[in-house]
Amino acid sequence: MPDAASITFRFAAPHEAQAVRAIEYEAAQRFADIDMVGIADARPMDVAFVRRKIEAAEVVVAVDDQARCVGFVMFARLVTRFYIQELDVLTGWAGRRIGAALLEQVAGLARTAGASQLVLSTFRDVPWNAPYYLRLGFRVMDSASLDARLRAIRAAHVERGLDESKRVFMCRGVGAGHD
Repeated sequence: MPDAASITFRFAAPHEAQAVRAIEYEAAQRFADIDMVGIADARPMDVAFVRRKIEAAEVVVAVDDQARCVGFVMFARLVTRFYIQELDVLTGWAGRRIGAALLEQVAGLARTAGASQLVLSTFRDVPWNAPYYLRLGFRVMDSASLDARLRAIRAAHVERGLDESKRVFMCRGVGAGHD
């Protein structure tokens, strides 16, 4: 079994765009087990988009002791908030708190940038989505608290075919106690 203690975190390098896409695809296969085959069958993110995010220093990877990417978090800076766009860990590395550690990497970046919150949108009832984030200190946001940027993200999800009635926005502070 792989050792999580050997994991290091750093910004993704340009040559790792395909690795990020492969992790996203592999992680999405879990959705087939809960009859969400549309997610499992979806194509990974466009490689040009991933490269732009890497160039913008908005992708942090978890790397094993052989320099292989085993997880990543992609985010966007929204002034006072950092929006978590994607968080995926290879199935063989699941359950070792790598996802939580990736979120802490982004929380540190957010603190340094003067942002106060991490925000994300996820499926309400998928065990490794909203219930997981609740355990990590996130709370569900009510629709009235969504600013124009978050409402635009929701609209983009709808445009992509996601059922927003099954999703929630969640947030938490970026401090050690999650503020």
